[in-house]
Amino acid sequence: MQILSKPNYNFIRWRWYALALSALVIAAGVAVIVSRGGLPLGIDFSGGTIVVVKFDQAVTEQQVRGAVDPIPGEEVVQQYGDPADHEWLVRLAQTDTVEEGASLEEGSQQILDALTKAGLPSYELLSREIVGPVIGADLQRRGLYATLASILAITIYIAFRFRFSFALGAIAATFHDIVVTVAFLVFFGYDLSLNIVAALLTITGYSVNDTIVIFDRVRENLRSMRKDSLEQVVNVSVNQTLSRTIITAGTTFFSVLALYIFGGEVLRGFAFTMLVGIVSGTYSTVFIASAIAIILSQRRRPFSASAQAAGRPEAAARPGRKSRGAKAS
Repeated sequence: MQILSKPNYNFIRWRWYALALSALVIAAGVAVIVSRGGLPLGIDFSGGTIVVVKFDQAVTEQQVRGAVDPIPGEEVVQQYGDPADHEWLVRLAQTDTVEEGASLEEGSQQILDALTKAGLPSYELLSREIVGPVIGADLQRRGLYATLASILAITIYIAFRFRFSFALGAIAATFHDIVVTVAFLVFFGYDLSLNIVAALLTITGYSVNDTIVIFDRVRENLRSMRKDSLEQVVNVSVNQTLSRTIITAGTTFFSVLALYIFGGEVLRGFAFTMLVGIVSGTYSTVFIASAIAIILSQRRRPFSASAQAAGRPEAAARPGRKSRGAKAS
């Protein structure tokens, strides 16, 4: 299916502007993370208690926050779902090490008792999520290992199938997508949870798959466009696969958008991560991966050319050789 008839856009021309834009977004994300004292971790990783309650009448955030303020430790209060449903989420971070055999439900009971003593309207307990600190630390470590293992496997595969410079370009684009997505998660106040880690791993595979399609076309065009520069070959390859890129990204984006709108609060973080990752992955495939591959290939070319020239003697300098048609004296 073709939605564009023979596109001929000069994407490679804008690679430096794209790299500068990505660097700006990443720097802003890092600055926000540092200013907030680190990456915000969800209940899955940090350990603690999350309680979701539904009030019979409308209450304000100040009322709910004032009710849970006497509880020791840091509390997070936020609207949950549609404001018309009067649902609120209260998170109580784990502060003390939980001893073996101790009840992990103590934090949730403290929240419920605080809401009752504050004289707020009657409420209904919708959900309660409790994670111990040991489990949270283990999940955090496994999530990091899973992400690094997937990136390492991708690097080996692309280096074996294509060039090593292409592998570095694909990995740079993958890291770009992860960091940019995390930056937007911080901008919009999402905590890092298991659902978001699953979305980040999905984005990794999605971005690399899109990049491999373009690199495969580059490899094919290198055989038929040997006289052209690598920039021209890459630009032609990006244009030839542009319809496929737009169709794949567009259909996936709208599917995830429906999940974000109608999937409920539980899947909202996952869907938001996927939305940002799809846009970032398509952008990095066209600009970042190709640009890095070109830059690294051009750096290697002068060294190989000089090495070939140094090891190739001229025909005139070879002993015992005569030019054709010359007369012997």
